[in-house]
Amino acid sequence: MNQNNENEELKTAQNNGSDEIDPSNSEDFALLIADLKEKVQKNNDQTLRHQAELENLKRRHSRELEKAHKYALDNMVAELLPVNDSLEMGLKAAEEGVDAIKVHEGVVLTHKLLLDAMTKAGVEVVDPMGQPFNPEHHEAISMLPNPELKPNTVMDVVQKGYLLNDRLVRPAMVVVTKGT
Repeated sequence: MNQNNENEELKTAQNNGSDEIDPSNSEDFALLIADLKEKVQKNNDQTLRHQAELENLKRRHSRELEKAHKYALDNMVAELLPVNDSLEMGLKAAEEGVDAIKVHEGVVLTHKLLLDAMTKAGVEVVDPMGQPFNPEHHEAISMLPNPELKPNTVMDVVQKGYLLNDRLVRPAMVVVTKGT
């Protein structure tokens, strides 16, 4: 009865448009086995190609990531070069005895160049003068009474702080008013 079920399945497969197989013909089975072996080989080849593609993708990604790390500061360096040039000119002018007012003007312009370069790189200055004390962005180095300001207000900035893309790089060092 089991043999009858197999024969019926083969006939059903034949009626559904699949390859005709005569169970009594060993040549048909040999062809079927050869066909299946070919399909297995094709699948193995395809799997190997996909694995090779994946390995190539991993290597390419690794190289690109390495380049990104290596040259991440490329734009920042390009922005800082004019600042360096300006500082070198200022030093040369100071050595030559150029008027202190002109040297001061050069330093002011150089500082502006530096701030512009930092802004382009995503750096933001934290200068909290007159603002409420924020322990996430400020570091209180002293507390002094000041009746003109509310308690916990920044009354003096000893050193400005900096954020890089909204992440604190250095807190602002401040003097804070204390309550009476």
